[in-house]
Amino acid sequence: MQLGPLLHLSGVGKDYARLDTTAGRVGLVFDLLRGRGPTHAFRALDEVSFDLAAGESLGIIGENGAGKSTLLKVVAGVITPTRGRLDVRGRVGALLELGSGFHPEYSGLANIDLAAALLGITPLEIAAKREEIIAFADIGEHIHDPIKTYSSGMVVRLGFAVATALEPDILITDEVLSVGDESFQKKCVAWMENYLTGGGTLLLCSHSMYHVQKLCRTALWLKDGCVEHYGHAPEVCQAYLAYHEEKSAGAKKPIAVPKASAEGYYAIRSLTVDPPGRIAAGATLGVRGEVFSPDDRVPVILIGLVRADGTPVYGVATDMDGVAPTRLRAQSFAFSLTFPQLPLLPGKYLVRAHALDPEGVRLFDNVEQAFVVEGTTRELGLVRIDHAWNGSEAQ
Repeated sequence: MQLGPLLHLSGVGKDYARLDTTAGRVGLVFDLLRGRGPTHAFRALDEVSFDLAAGESLGIIGENGAGKSTLLKVVAGVITPTRGRLDVRGRVGALLELGSGFHPEYSGLANIDLAAALLGITPLEIAAKREEIIAFADIGEHIHDPIKTYSSGMVVRLGFAVATALEPDILITDEVLSVGDESFQKKCVAWMENYLTGGGTLLLCSHSMYHVQKLCRTALWLKDGCVEHYGHAPEVCQAYLAYHEEKSAGAKKPIAVPKASAEGYYAIRSLTVDPPGRIAAGATLGVRGEVFSPDDRVPVILIGLVRADGTPVYGVATDMDGVAPTRLRAQSFAFSLTFPQLPLLPGKYLVRAHALDPEGVRLFDNVEQAFVVEGTTRELGLVRIDHAWNGSEAQ
């Protein structure tokens, strides 16, 4: 018999009353006494829907204030949704605020029992796992010291060690991999990979696109409390990164270029890329267009490839390679350029065509065409460089 998903959300929303003024607080009291919701509310989540089946992993991404933590708290049962349907099957382990249940005056050892009880772990389960928790936390003799003497990293170590001992059907984590030292982060990643290999189900919130793509098969991008993009993790992460790159590009001051016209300026009349819009990583990219020459002399064409945030990747001009645009008719020339086996890594890019004078000295005009390189690689940077490792195959 096929069971439904472990986690099902349909149209889930969460509103918070605005209490920034005395009138707002008084108004909320009257609204509640009348048996209705707050008149003035902030919509933290709206129409969030997805399913998470056993053994799957979902990454939650988005900017600060997008509603990620609110969503995880709704799923964990910490807060109740204002509307929509939420169905949770199985045992949930939530790593939302590591160490928040610890008592500062108690020792680390005593706090293991206290935190475990808050997480719903029975005394027998804790007795069987106590040594495992101590070993995972790896804080040495400090396990016998009061929590108030711990560093923040030690508190995080102990909190993660206790929470992972729960062995939940669904594990919810909120920025766990952004705290602690490097060795602890590696230990967390290794534990999560083993958890997933063993059939565990993961709901991971992180600002690290590397970790989301490494640990999650699918991803959900929240923007202003709504689902902006939902699908395969590499595709969603690339769209999210492109969004930030375009925001960064918008904040930069554009390069001043004389406005092209028929009155003495060389101008790009048309620019197309082939294939248009989207291209597979490693495929061939074609660029072609037409340029206007006011004095009918053969202009120089400069083609540049840039990331969506404006980071230059590559540029080449016709005069660099000793070629010239093809004359179409009086004052009009055609140019064409091919990039075989384009080595760009997945992401959003721009082709920029620049019109220069025949001497290749003055820049008169530029036109852009955007395109997206698709792929699932987790390599870093802008381009893929051919390489070969020397060593045995990873197990």
